[in-house]
Amino acid sequence: MTRPFRAPACAAIFVTIGLAIAMAAAGPAAPAPQALPPALDTLLKQIKGADTGQLAVSEEDGRFLRVMVAAGRIRHALEIGSASGYSAIWIGLGLRDTGGHLTTIEYDPIRARQAADNVRKAGLADIVQVVHGDAFLEIPKLAGTFDFAFLDAWKRDYKRFFDMVYPRLDRGGLFLAHNVVNKRNEMGDFLNALDRAPNLLTAIVTPSGEGISVSYKK
Repeated sequence: MTRPFRAPACAAIFVTIGLAIAMAAAGPAAPAPQALPPALDTLLKQIKGADTGQLAVSEEDGRFLRVMVAAGRIRHALEIGSASGYSAIWIGLGLRDTGGHLTTIEYDPIRARQAADNVRKAGLADIVQVVHGDAFLEIPKLAGTFDFAFLDAWKRDYKRFFDMVYPRLDRGGLFLAHNVVNKRNEMGDFLNALDRAPNLLTAIVTPSGEGISVSYKK
């Protein structure tokens, strides 16, 4: 059963998007980000340092994901494309505040093991579940609906994933996708689908130069 619409959370979501846009435009005058615990900060830096394929989101994008999850009071989150768990950790930090849970799916077995290990080191194993497999096969196995989905997989598959997940997105839920600015030429059909989808409001923010689409299901 789809969970009920939560008006206060939706108000917080729109305030958060507005603040994110303002902060992105503020440039060097923007306030310094909140410090992380030293051990966690070191772990995240290690993950980024080992990310030679540049699969992880930027730190700015990670912080944005955390804020969106916390402000939206997210409880049932899905991530498609774990890589080594960098973004899953940021999402998990937000879910720690909401009492929520994340299922993150990674196709590559080596990266899936790395993600699970990094999530454990971050102290988030009770919040974040790493699933190894083909997301097109694994998502139908998941029970229930989602109030948050973050997509950062093969860009030309974005529309297929959107078509699969959107019907299971709660009313009042958020669908976010990464690289919609720097790789927009690889996902034209997906961006068109966002424009055409009924009851969907979308904004594109750029905490870093890569771009994240934030779509809210009315």
